[in-house]
Amino acid sequence: MALKMSRSIWRYTATAAALTVGGAMAGGASIGYYVAMSLTKPQRARITDDYTMSPFETGADFEEVTFASRADHKLRGWWLNRPETNRVIVGCAGYRGSKAQLVGIGSMLWRAGFNVLLFDYRGHGSDLGVPVTLGFREMDDFFAVLDYTNNRLPEARIGVFGGSMGAAIAIMGSSRRDDVLAVVADSPFARHSDVIAYRVHQSVHLPGQPFTRISDYFLYRMAGYRGSDMEPVRWVSQLAPRPLLVIHGSDDTSIPVEQGIRVYEAAREPKELWIGQGAEHCGTYFLDRAAYCERVSAFFDRALGGANEQSQALTA
Repeated sequence: MALKMSRSIWRYTATAAALTVGGAMAGGASIGYYVAMSLTKPQRARITDDYTMSPFETGADFEEVTFASRADHKLRGWWLNRPETNRVIVGCAGYRGSKAQLVGIGSMLWRAGFNVLLFDYRGHGSDLGVPVTLGFREMDDFFAVLDYTNNRLPEARIGVFGGSMGAAIAIMGSSRRDDVLAVVADSPFARHSDVIAYRVHQSVHLPGQPFTRISDYFLYRMAGYRGSDMEPVRWVSQLAPRPLLVIHGSDDTSIPVEQGIRVYEAAREPKELWIGQGAEHCGTYFLDRAAYCERVSAFFDRALGGANEQSQALTA
C-alpha cells in the first residue's frame, strides 16, 4: 500500500514538474517571440507624422534630398548647405526615431560651419510601414548616406554624429569605412543582447538573458540577423586612429551608462568620454545645450579641420 502511494506521489510530482517546466518553456518562447516581433514590426503612419520641426524653423539653408539605399529603397533627408567648405556631418537618429529629432544639434553644427546631412532609415520617420531592426538593416542605409555624400562632394571630409541606436550604427558602420574621419556617439549600447536583456528585465522583473537567447531565434527568422551581428564593443577599436567622443547620461534608464563606458574602454586612442551627470537617455544635450553644441563642434573642428582652414583650401 505504501509502495503504491509512493509511486502515485512520484507520478503526481513528475507530472506537475513536467507541466511546470513545459509551462515555463512555453512562457519563455512566448516572451521571446513577443520581443522579436515588437522589435521589428512596422510602425503605422499617422496623419501627424509630418507635423515636425525641420531646418526651416531654425533658419538653416537646406534642401530636401532623396537617394536610394542599397536595398533600392528610397531614403529621404535634409542637406544643410555650407558651400564654402567640404566638411560634412552625417546625423544618425535612434531606434524608431527620425531626422527631425536631430534638427537642434544639426542646425547648430551648420551654424558652426559644417554641411550637415540628416536622414531617415527605412521604416523610420518619414518612411513608415516597413519592418525595422535594431541597427542591422539600418546600417545599410547609413552606408548609402555615405555614398551619397561622397558622390555629391567628392572631397568630403566626413564626421558622424549618432544617438542611441544611431550611435551604435555610427561606431560599427564607420569602423568599416575609411571615408569617415571622426565619430561622436551619444548613448551607445555595447551589445544588442545586453540592451534587449535589460529592457526585458525592466518589463518582467526576471533575468533577461534567457529570454534574449530565445528572442534571438525568432529574430533571425523574422529579420535575418542575430544579436551578435550588432556589437559595437567588438568593432570600436577599428576606428583608431580616427578620434571618438562617447557621451552618456549617468542616469540613463534605457541604455545604462555602463554600456557607454564599456564602448569607450574598448576603443583605442584618440578617444574622449563625457558623462552627463544626472542626464537620462540622450539627455546630456538638455543639461546645457550651448555647452553640448560647443564641445561637439570643437571636436569635429579638430578632427576635420577648422572652418577657416577649409575655406582657404577650397579657394586656393
